Amino acid sequence: MSPSRRWLAVLVPFSLVAALVVGEVAAPAGRAHAAAAGTDGTSSVRGRTTLGGADPSVIKVGDLYVAAKSVDGGIAVRTATTLEGIAAAPKRQVWNDTGGLGEVWAPEIVHHDGQYRIYFAAGTGAAHRMYHISSTRPDTGYSSATKVALPDDKWAIDGVPFTFGGQRWFVWSGWAGDTNVEQNLYIARMSSPTAATGGRHIISQPREPWERVVGNPYINEAPQPVVDPDGRLHIAYSANGSWSSDYCIADLRLRSGGDPTYVWDWYKSNGCLFGSHASTMMEGWHATLYVDGPGHHTFVLPRGDVAAGPPAGPRFPTMFHAVQKGTPYSWANRYWYTGTAVWWGGTTYRRANVPGSPTDTGFSLKFFE
Repeated sequence: MSPSRRWLAVLVPFSLVAALVVGEVAAPAGRAHAAAAGTDGTSSVRGRTTLGGADPSVIKVGDLYVAAKSVDGGIAVRTATTLEGIAAAPKRQVWNDTGGLGEVWAPEIVHHDGQYRIYFAAGTGAAHRMYHISSTRPDTGYSSATKVALPDDKWAIDGVPFTFGGQRWFVWSGWAGDTNVEQNLYIARMSSPTAATGGRHIISQPREPWERVVGNPYINEAPQPVVDPDGRLHIAYSANGSWSSDYCIADLRLRSGGDPTYVWDWYKSNGCLFGSHASTMMEGWHATLYVDGPGHHTFVLPRGDVAAGPPAGPRFPTMFHAVQKGTPYSWANRYWYTGTAVWWGGTTYRRANVPGSPTDTGFSLKFFE
């Protein structure tokens, strides 16, 4: 999330879990020294790359990792043969805001229909909308920007395209009206890479106590779709303001056979799944050891295909932005970090004081630094 947004107002056996975290110990108190850069773009701080900034987006196409980042008033792409190598790779500017759209936020890269497609938010104040550029090559030859035609044409950021159930979809963070009261998550069917069909449908609002620790506005943003081993759709997202170490990652899970446009077919995790404060974590999930305020992550999937997630058990790579523990929390201190996720079976999400279907059990996610 860009600084100015604030003002805009599976069961996995225990032995496997132990293997995932073996050797991890708490970071020494007060550890705030600058990390020494590695030749592969990593640093001496666990998982931290040398790439400062926010909102990572990385996919894998063949043997190549491709990342998009907002930089220098436009968008740059980096490519590398390893995930860790992204940070040390030269940046190639692929788009500049020559039309004066405004602030450029959170580019999201995918590889659909033989094209590299980058979706990003641009605008000033309440004018932020989603845009799209495309190319047959990862780091050059991109088209001019086309506005994504979303229903109601309201403030929209962090949009991600995906295919589920044979249908194109688009999920994003936006406002209900024209003022910044809260950021909700919306979904719409798409008829093309840049046009929606039908209406927009709200699927999440920041109404739980653990996602209202930081307000002005209250926030659900940075949606990241992925399909679990049971074929069920998840939208992992970030909650609480990114200007606070309470920023964290939570999950929406679609019920089996559910309609993605119907809000009551979605079940929300009962707390953060990846965060740095024990008080906001879901029961059985633990706060981070090495970073504060992890959020706005990317699942590093082949071509960005949400159906390409792994089966239950195996770890799969993620990247997220965070601030090193022991360092003052600020936007300027955010870096891209590498991490992993694991599907976690038999997890029940509960709705409080809701008649009808108050619980749903299925896969959730565990995130590791």
